[in-house]
Amino acid sequence: MTREDFISTIGYDGDSALVDRKARRKYSGMTTIELVEAGFFKPALCSAIYSENPDELNAVLEKYNSLTEKKIDTAEQLKLVLGIQRMPEEITKTVVI
Repeated sequence: MTREDFISTIGYDGDSALVDRKARRKYSGMTTIELVEAGFFKPALCSAIYSENPDELNAVLEKYNSLTEKKIDTAEQLKLVLGIQRMPEEITKTVVI
């Protein structure tokens, strides 16, 4: 799965990722930092997970905490809150909708 598909995924069906065509166009040119600064936390978190860069994960966490009343302590907790744990390796197809 490409980064653009991962950050635009809205769900999964078996071994297929369901990708939002409009979101993919909108987010594809943005870096993790640009996504988080624009307030797109789920795509930003997906981008940080895809890059495997802990600095990007921390940037998403810091920005999230700066805007919320209930602070989150770790990037792992943020993954739970936003429902994105990892880059799914079992996905073999993408369906663009």
